[in-house]
Amino acid sequence: MLHIKVVGSGCPNCQKLAEMCQEVVHEQNLQAHIEKVTDFHKFAELGIFMTPGLIINNQVMSSGKIPTKSTLLQWILEAAK
Repeated sequence: MLHIKVVGSGCPNCQKLAEMCQEVVHEQNLQAHIEKVTDFHKFAELGIFMTPGLIINNQVMSSGKIPTKSTLLQWILEAAK
């Protein structure tokens, strides 16, 4: 099972990234746990210094931007292998 963390304060960009993750997982019929990390004290511990941040299976994939849906799809499919 994939473990996806969306790291951010809950701003619109963070919410959009979380929604995109849910869409991709649903469209690909994958098993995934999507967690929202909103405690800013944990951001640096996770390696995120700008939000929104995305971590898939404990690997930081992006920080400070929203990836395109096609890039997100590629990352999630690669992690699902």
